[in-house]
Amino acid sequence: MSVVIVGGNERMVCQYENICKGYGCKAKVFAKEKGTMKKKIGAPDLLILFTNTVSHKMVNCAVEEAKRKSIPVCRCHTSSASALENIMKEYCA
Repeated sequence: MSVVIVGGNERMVCQYENICKGYGCKAKVFAKEKGTMKKKIGAPDLLILFTNTVSHKMVNCAVEEAKRKSIPVCRCHTSSASALENIMKEYCA
């Protein structure tokens, strides 16, 4: 399973990737927008939006791509490791 995480803290990118790896998932993390995110998202099985730490522009771009490619979107207000753990438990169970 592949996961794309949009938002979150830059310091926690490695931690997000390790949590996903623990559930057997490959993760791409976009903590900040660098270039055209639309082309880099790809076709993941799940898109996670950390809404508290992301710009509206990034949210709109990610949601637009998710709709276009029929990707399920999970929105979470907090960007903590435990929040990601809970999301992964829910979607990987």
